[in-house]
Amino acid sequence: MSSSEAGPPAEPAGALPAVAPQLRALRRRACLTLEAAARDAGLSPAHLSRLETGQRQPSLPMLLSLARIYGTTVSELLGESAAGRDAVVRAAGMEPTTAGGWTYRQAGAAGRGMQALRVQVPYGSQGDIVRVHPGEEWLYVLKGRLRLRLGDTPHRLAPGDSAHFDSLTPHRIAASDSDGVELLFVHTLLQSPTAALCLGPIHGEAT
Repeated sequence: MSSSEAGPPAEPAGALPAVAPQLRALRRRACLTLEAAARDAGLSPAHLSRLETGQRQPSLPMLLSLARIYGTTVSELLGESAAGRDAVVRAAGMEPTTAGGWTYRQAGAAGRGMQALRVQVPYGSQGDIVRVHPGEEWLYVLKGRLRLRLGDTPHRLAPGDSAHFDSLTPHRIAASDSDGVELLFVHTLLQSPTAALCLGPIHGEAT
């Protein structure tokens, strides 16, 4: 996938130490070959292989895409246990994880049919990536201002604004201001052969 290959430099090895072994194990559990999983995720087999061996670190959108393909959650991809499935998530227990420049915290229990994340999106990070995948998304702006593009329609969201949309609508997410934007983000977890497609920059579009 050209957008992933041409993205920001890989994060230092070890930034997400649990990801590499979990990616391979969960792919095999889903009975998918490297080639099939890469095709469904819109990645090249070589790129997915580098993710599985720890030579590159996945971005958060990649983790979301692979979680859908493997029928699991980002929490499980990161090696976090879903034991107990506590209904309450305490602020002190929301450990930050950085992926592809974004910082996110699990805001809901692992292993559920929906996933809730608190996401910090820095200015200039992944704003040119177009995402298309099955399911629904809901987001709420906690701090900063968000540029959200749904299909051909641009939107500017301020703190307190929210959006709820079908994830098959091509969408882009970016921070409007240099301080970045903080979001509460909820999405459904659907396993689908179409999975998440990161189509990369659409040239000529206003940003």
